[in-house]
Amino acid sequence: MNSIALIILIFISFEFLLNTFTAIMNLKNLKLVAPESVQDVFSKSEYMKSQQYLRHNTIFDLLTQSVNFLILLGFWFTGCFQILDNYVTSFGLSDILSGLLYIGLILSGYILLGLLTSIYSVFVIEEKFGFNKTKPLLFLSDFLKTIVLFLLIGLPIIFLILWFFEDMGNLAWLYCWGLVVVTSIFIQIVAPIWIMPLFNKFTNLPEGSLKDKISKYAKEVGFEFKNIQIMDGSKRSSKSNAFFTGFGKNKKIAFFDTMVKDHPEDEIIAVLAHEIGHYKLKHIFKATVLSFINSGIIFLLMSLVIKNQLVFDAFYMENLSIYAGFIFFGILYSPISLISSIISNHYSRRNEINADKWSVETTGLVIELSEALKRLARNNLVNLSPHPLYVFLNYTHPPLIDRLENIKK
Repeated sequence: MNSIALIILIFISFEFLLNTFTAIMNLKNLKLVAPESVQDVFSKSEYMKSQQYLRHNTIFDLLTQSVNFLILLGFWFTGCFQILDNYVTSFGLSDILSGLLYIGLILSGYILLGLLTSIYSVFVIEEKFGFNKTKPLLFLSDFLKTIVLFLLIGLPIIFLILWFFEDMGNLAWLYCWGLVVVTSIFIQIVAPIWIMPLFNKFTNLPEGSLKDKISKYAKEVGFEFKNIQIMDGSKRSSKSNAFFTGFGKNKKIAFFDTMVKDHPEDEIIAVLAHEIGHYKLKHIFKATVLSFINSGIIFLLMSLVIKNQLVFDAFYMENLSIYAGFIFFGILYSPISLISSIISNHYSRRNEINADKWSVETTGLVIELSEALKRLARNNLVNLSPHPLYVFLNYTHPPLIDRLENIKK
């Protein structure tokens, strides 16, 4: 093992141990009694159920992370990266086609592990706690549709990235960056029209008081939208949410059918105002710009690593190749991304507080927003006492109790 291999091993081991430590600390931070501010919504049995849900998910996550970590180490130190390279190059294909085969075989292994994980998560854990509404045939259909979308969208992107790095010299990372930015914008435009309807049925919200209230509020705050729709989220899960998609006047407001069923109209308005707040405060635009900048940095760093002989020596590879460097960079970037995720999560939590503030100030529905958040937390079995370190590393939203206190202020 050379010094670069040792450094890589230390970094990925640190990330694994840090995630394990914070998950255990999160479990140890569980309280015996629900916080006073949510006891009107969380009964004792519901509170205990949320803690059991956290325990089951945490233990399962720790197990899957450990398996993935051990598989990576085993694949690495038994020389399987080189063995796989020998296999794909034996077909005498071009470098780009060999790269697609190499990356495809590795991704297939990750997809298989992810599939097994999802099956257990959906049909055992989610089923045990009353969330799962997904039938096996629907699960299989979703999986196959996802694979087809990857083949139609993801595979050409990987092909172009390999081609750029093969033929475009020092500016290859810039071409890759432009490709990802253009593709991301394209997907955001077409997703509500073509992709999302592949997985869920969207129906227009019928005429009535809820639609009138939404239209009135949107007009008051200057939020233009095309229509209001209900998504049949209940066919997969009993959890709820609300969101909007699209650009400009083509924006669509969408609610899970479970939310429309379980929440009073004023609570729905308060939650919708929170989502509109993200748009009006330009959180979505800023987050999109930051993600584009981040992707540019990623490709720039990739260009420095993708043909580095020391990195290939660390993974026991005999020959340099763009496609193997692509995989190695993914391994190297994982612990590095911990820093960027901490920054983005902090930014996201601050935005959530500001969106809550917008909702309260523009609707006056202080109690309704608080009740909606508590009801959502109860229905989704949210952890009410996460460890601060776990929040710092992983949470994109502030813990519920913090949000309630800020809404009161």
